[in-house]
Amino acid sequence: MKRWKQVSKGLMRATAVTLLLMTVAGTGAYADALNDQASIPAVIQKTTSSVVAIIGKPSNGKDSRERDRYDLAHGTGVIVESNGSILTNAHVVKNMRNINVVTSDGKSYPGKTTHYDEESDLALVKIDAAGLTPATFAAPSDIKVGESVMAIGTPLSFALRNSVTYGIVSGMDRSVQSKYQLIQTDAAINPGNSGGALVNMKGQVIGINTLKYVQYGVDGLGFAIPVDTVQHVLEHFRKYGKVKRPNLGLELGESWEAVVGLPSSNGLEVTYVEPDSPAAKAGIKQGDVLLSIDSKQTLNRVQYNEALKNYLPEQKVRLTVQSGNSTKTVDVVLAEERSNSTNVVQDADGSYIDADQGKTQIGDSHFGWSMKYPAGLIKADQSKGDDNIYLADAKGEFAINILVKEKQSEDLSPLGLLKKLSGKANSTVLEKRYVEQSPQPYALLVGKRDEAGGYYQIRAFLKEDKIFYIMLMVDEENNYNNEFKRNSYNDLLDTFVLSFDSSNTALKDISAYNTGDTVTTDYGLTFDVPLEWSRQGWGRDMNFGNEDGEQSMSIRVTSAASGDTAKDWAARQERLFTDSYVEGYREMQVLQEISVGGVTALENRYATTMGDKWHQYHVIYIIKDKYKYEVSFSFPKTADGEEINKLIGNFVKSVHFSKEAINSSLGFIQDEKDMLDKKRTVTYTNKKYMYTLHAPESWSEGYQSEFDSPIKQFNFEGGSLTVSADDRSGLDEVINRIEQEHKKNADADANYKYNVTDEEMFETTVKKFSTQYKSKNVPYTLNEYVLKKNDVIYTLRQRINDAVKTDEQWQQLEKTLLSIRFLNK
Repeated sequence: MKRWKQVSKGLMRATAVTLLLMTVAGTGAYADALNDQASIPAVIQKTTSSVVAIIGKPSNGKDSRERDRYDLAHGTGVIVESNGSILTNAHVVKNMRNINVVTSDGKSYPGKTTHYDEESDLALVKIDAAGLTPATFAAPSDIKVGESVMAIGTPLSFALRNSVTYGIVSGMDRSVQSKYQLIQTDAAINPGNSGGALVNMKGQVIGINTLKYVQYGVDGLGFAIPVDTVQHVLEHFRKYGKVKRPNLGLELGESWEAVVGLPSSNGLEVTYVEPDSPAAKAGIKQGDVLLSIDSKQTLNRVQYNEALKNYLPEQKVRLTVQSGNSTKTVDVVLAEERSNSTNVVQDADGSYIDADQGKTQIGDSHFGWSMKYPAGLIKADQSKGDDNIYLADAKGEFAINILVKEKQSEDLSPLGLLKKLSGKANSTVLEKRYVEQSPQPYALLVGKRDEAGGYYQIRAFLKEDKIFYIMLMVDEENNYNNEFKRNSYNDLLDTFVLSFDSSNTALKDISAYNTGDTVTTDYGLTFDVPLEWSRQGWGRDMNFGNEDGEQSMSIRVTSAASGDTAKDWAARQERLFTDSYVEGYREMQVLQEISVGGVTALENRYATTMGDKWHQYHVIYIIKDKYKYEVSFSFPKTADGEEINKLIGNFVKSVHFSKEAINSSLGFIQDEKDMLDKKRTVTYTNKKYMYTLHAPESWSEGYQSEFDSPIKQFNFEGGSLTVSADDRSGLDEVINRIEQEHKKNADADANYKYNVTDEEMFETTVKKFSTQYKSKNVPYTLNEYVLKKNDVIYTLRQRINDAVKTDEQWQQLEKTLLSIRFLNK
């Protein structure tokens, strides 16, 4: 597929390269070449009627709004049935709308994608026609390296449909960014040739063009899907309506040699085994190496896919697997692979290529404006908030910018509106006045850009609390000074009105206003968040929230261990939750099964409080391939339930997974929670203040400016242990200071109670202050221990909220306190 007037860069589909002129050595080869060239007109006449051009409107699959009538994509197709069934590349019609097919005799037909397979990059388009000439396919065994071939397609421009280029088969069984093996050719294929025919000198199709290398210094390197894969896919389309692929339930990694194209005998390493899959049931484990399928070697992924291509789900195969130092064979009954293909966007605005046919006005239904829509006017750019739109003349003579400023004063006078324009003046002002025009007066500014050149005209309209600016920009002085053209510009601006008639079928609505913003990640995951939300915080997780932080969402991506399931994962998270909060301070609902992005997932709702406000968490657990996606929404329990359910529902509907979008450098991401051992401790030593302690590894250390700080804090959710060292004050002074603070609190609040006792601890007498209090409705326990060691006064503070004062966490806090040891000088 090729967007209008866009030159492709890098490795892309639908292309091949410029013909490389070569000298053919040997008189025999020269004679064969002359014979081939003499037969080219006859071959073209025989085959070109089976090749069609395909054109339509591009879409990204999520945003199907019309951009402009010149925003087109095109490719090529091959007729496979006389009743109008046409084979093309899947990437040509992926998200193509308003498909039109043009046959070699110049007839145009509306088309619709009926079958689609992204893995093989093949699709079928159907047109309502009869008596077409279907292509003849060569036998796979007849294709030879060095034989002459021609590529027929629609390169660069739709006006060049059914162009023919000539070359040879440069290689067979190539593994180049494809699930299956490809044919290599040096026949020149350019952007737009995707889906076209690669034919031999008998007029038979040997492949469907699909890939090209476009790189400086690289010529004659194009690729086509071979006829055996084409026939395999067509057979499945006809029998099952889709390609039924078998599946073992394995993620496989290639050897270094296979990655760089060297011969390899290492097989494919098993990097992940899907739970309950055929491979898992057969005892295949992570780290094993797959060597062959029914004696067919699997030394790289393409060989693996080619081997499986010969089987259907529920058939039995024999695998040869190396496990450790031994090799074994296992019989496996194949499952069916879940399709990863994106849904194809079908026609949305009728069958015309120009979806604007009959549209004579253009406008925005959200902000409520409209104007005349000349055929040469296109939408060049548009902001997400719909408040800034650029329109341009297709020939480049002028541009129009419509800008909406909200939350303005509703009672601006004509003078006030003119002042608003003053800030937009650019160099020489030629005209500035207030125009009393019915039905909507406006402020006018006309000027000349001295340095940049060209002229501009700005009109400002006030409606309620919004100012609408419509700005005309003309770069060429001759165009603006041409009276006829200047009048045509003014006539167009005069049609701008602050109204939108939704009943007018001739009015094109370009409103892009929506409530969501699409986020694309390197993890193959895309989703929508509310438009007013922004990305927040630091760290590895993806965090989004509203302005006041009351509503938020975080997404955490980690690797799934072989055999792990969403159910087991969710159960572990539930245990962590219940172990962390005391009953009465926590609530949890029952796990529910939902579908997210075509994947079966689990969801649950938790609620917690420290005694004041309740917060609710809606958590979704997704395992897709070998990664875990934990999505957590946070909001006050008092929030509008209907609003929250709508927010979460919109997110779930927007989620999309794509293997192609995954960053190629994405590797193993350890889930630290899976490694969590609450009993494990780490040693902290403060050499300056001469003490050491053993704190749980799961706790976090509070920030201190230096390592041997006089104050060291260890935190967990709802609690902490703090060690303060004072080598300047006396023991009685520190005790008195703490006691005075407690007395002050008790005087201020009769409910504040504390006890002071002497305890024998750390081989000395320790002054202990015990407090149980409720601060801002959060009940907590505070113990402070004051003692003297090595001429240093230590204050040890234990604090824990009642909400998290489980037996386990209290014992852990006590154990950490008692682990403190004071070093000798």
